[in-house]
Formats: sequence, structure tokens, C-alpha cells
Amino acid sequence: MDRAPGLGQALRVNETERPRVLVVSDDGDDRQQLVHELVGHGHVLDVVTESEMALQRIERDGPEVVVVGCGLGVAESLELIERGHRTAGRHCAFIAVLEPARSAAVADLLRAGADQVLLWPDHRDALAVAVRRALEKPRLAREVDQARDGVLNALSVGKVERIVGAHPAMQRLLSKVMQAAQSRATVLIHGETGTGKELIAAAVHEHSKRSRGPFVRLNCAALADTVLESELFGHERGSFTGATARRKGRFEQADGGTLLLDEVSEINRQVQVKLLRFLQEREFERVGGNETLHVDVRIVAATNRDLKQLVEDGRFREDLYYRLNVVRLEVPPLRARPSDVTLLADHFLRQYAEENEKTVHGFDQRARNALLAHPWPGNVRELQNAIEQAVVLCEGDTIEAEDLPIAPAPAELDSLKMMIPGITLAELERYAILKTLEACGGSPTRAAAVLGISRRTIQYRLQQWGLSRPSKLRGERDAPSSPLPLPETGLESEPH
Repeated sequence: MDRAPGLGQALRVNETERPRVLVVSDDGDDRQQLVHELVGHGHVLDVVTESEMALQRIERDGPEVVVVGCGLGVAESLELIERGHRTAGRHCAFIAVLEPARSAAVADLLRAGADQVLLWPDHRDALAVAVRRALEKPRLAREVDQARDGVLNALSVGKVERIVGAHPAMQRLLSKVMQAAQSRATVLIHGETGTGKELIAAAVHEHSKRSRGPFVRLNCAALADTVLESELFGHERGSFTGATARRKGRFEQADGGTLLLDEVSEINRQVQVKLLRFLQEREFERVGGNETLHVDVRIVAATNRDLKQLVEDGRFREDLYYRLNVVRLEVPPLRARPSDVTLLADHFLRQYAEENEKTVHGFDQRARNALLAHPWPGNVRELQNAIEQAVVLCEGDTIEAEDLPIAPAPAELDSLKMMIPGITLAELERYAILKTLEACGGSPTRAAAVLGISRRTIQYRLQQWGLSRPSKLRGERDAPSSPLPLPETGLESEPH
């Protein structure tokens, strides 16, 4: 009979599953204080006293977070962070700890690659929180790499085939995609132009039992009415001028697989009738033919228009709408998942750098700020085109803000980035909520979806800040860009 693993083995197995945090400081008291703040938070802690030893551990063990203590001094800390970044890339986050007397070095440390700078001991209580948040960086980096390599993470659906998305809105969508794929139901995908509806449709097909069958696409808006009917259902020889031979339509081509009807809202009323009949009875005739054909095809429809409104306007059949709208998938616009902007930008950067044989490794801070500040009305497609243009036109190995075909970020974003080392969580919360409300036209519901919090939380915070009335909220837009202090109750829990 097999024996249970020993305690030592169990601990080793457990350690491989826990995030690794490396603490670097040549000052004994400094090391002791840093470890004291981090112990007991579920990390595997490693402590070294020299920069060279730290670089060896970064290369050998691959820690997710490196905490650079005060004891090293500014110059040695800068060198360690720069060299550590070259070794670990995006898979490691760096937190620098500074004495208040050396706060002038904050900007240099951030430019060197520090993800966060804390003043010690003023920000002592924030160290554990900073480490926990820094652990998101290597996790997201791994998801982007998985997206590029075609690996599906079964524990966190951050990517389905070519889809990159770690924002909660995309996580929920991709979870629904996996559920919809296992069914036989007709799927309606709704989303703005450029959001990637075709990729969502392909994911539904590729993860369904029909994945070995054909995946056929048809853009209904690209064809004239007379041509659309023939493209869908096929035609017999002589059925119209130019029909010199029998032709199979997209339904026959997709037999045993999936047919994507892109821009389904543009189908005319006559073709709508034939499509409805197929969805009800699974049969049709070719144009000019009398033979009734039966095929096994799953319909996935996509549109950027409100089909319900088209029904009310009399431009789309109500019975067809309900036949198509069995499973509905809403693709969020890029502005509703801002945390995915840099993930996608990095993904496209690697893709186009490889295609154009250029050694472009990343974005400078101003370029990243510009990416985050842009509203992306053209969604992922606009971002993709912007990164391709930037890669082609940039002259160095880093994309700068001037290389991007978008407006530079407002100065207030740079100011906020610089203030983060000394900003309170309450101030960050206020800034994030008010700026997101402004971007969402004052809608608490939309802002809550973007931020991943409840609408009630936003309403409660506005009431706390005395901004519950729309007139006051609009007036807040003209307030200074610096975060404003909150009342003492700024971070207390909501009343139940």
C-alpha cells in the first residue's frame, strides 16, 4: 500500500504553488523589518544581502516580486532593478523601499522599472498590500504569453484561442462562450465594430462538438440583396443571368459545422423569411430549384446594431429575432475593459515586431499613459492598427508616445503616476470612481461595470462625498486633477 507523502514533501509541493517574494537588503535591521511585514501572507520568502546574489536568484528561481530595501542605497537599487528587468522581463515586479530623505530618487527608480516606490517607515503598513497587487503583473504576463502560444488556462479563462482578455468583463464573456459552445443553441453575438465578434464566433465553434467540421463566414452587409440569397442558399444553373452552373451556398458548405452570419441585421425581408424557415425546419431550396435540402448547420449571428429596435421599427422580423437570440453574448467595448489595453498592446507589439523583423521591446511610460488615456472608439481593431503603425515607424527599440497615431495622455495622468508612491488608497478610490463616471457620462451602472464593483458602492461613495446630485457630479469634472482628500470614513464598508 502506498504511503502518504511526508511532511517535508508536502511542504515542498505546497511551496511550488505559492508566489515567491525576494527581499534584498544589506542592512540587518532593514531586512528584519521588511520580512516582519511580509511573513504570514502566504508567500515563499527568500532573503539575500547582495545585488549580485539577488540577480542569481532572479535568474534561478524566478520570483514574482522583488523588494529592494533601503540598505542598498539609490545607485545600487537602480542598477539592480534595471538588470533584474533585463533578466526577468515582464514576469517579475519590483518594489523599491526608500528613506524619506531620498524621496527625490522616486522618479529615477520608476524610470528604471520599479513598479512601485514606498517611503519607509511612512508606508510600512502598505508593503503587504503593494506586494499582493504587484503579484498581478507576472500573472497577467503569463496569460499574455499563453494567449500567444495558444494555451488555454482551464483555471482562469483569460484567453480563448486568439482572444486576449483578463478584465472581469472578458472573463465572464469567455466563460459564457465555453458554456455556449457545448450546446446546440443558436448564438447571437452583439458588440460594437472592432470588438472581435468574429473571434468570439470562432471560439464558439472551436470549442464545440462541431470543431472538426467547417467554420464558414458570410458578411451579410458586403453583398447586394440578390447576391446574398444565392450566397446563402446556392442556385441552380440558369436560375438567373450569369448562373452558368449549379452552385452550393454557404449552408451546404457549412454542413456538419458552423455558419457565421456577420452583420445579420442587414439581411432583407425576403431572405429573412427563408432564414427563419431554415431555423425552424432545417430545410431550404436553392435559388431557382425545387429540391428540398437538409443540412446540419449551427447558426451563429453577429451584429453591431440593436435588433430589438429594428424589430420595433419594422425592419427585422420579430420571430426571426427570437430564433436567433437563443443564447446572447455581449462583447464589451475596449473602453469598458481598460486593464486589457496594455495586455493587448503588448500582444500586438510582439506580433508586429516579429512580422516586420524589428527589435522593438516595449513602450515608454508616456506611450503607455497615452494608450490608457485614449477612448478607443474603434475598439481592439483601432488599437491593433495603432500598434502596427507604431512598430513600423518607430526608430528605436522602444515605442514612444510620438510613434502612436493617437493624442498624448493628459498631464494629469502623469501627475497621478508620480503621486502614487505617496497617495492614499482612499484618494485613489475617489479619483478612479469620479474619472470613470466622467468617461461613462455620469452613469453609475456603466461605471460600476468598468471598475468591477457594484452600482450601490458607487452611489454610497458619492453620497459620502456629497456628490449624489447630478449637478454636483458635473461640477466635479472641472475640479483640479489632483486627488482630493476623503472624509475619515472614506474606506469604511458599505452598510448592509
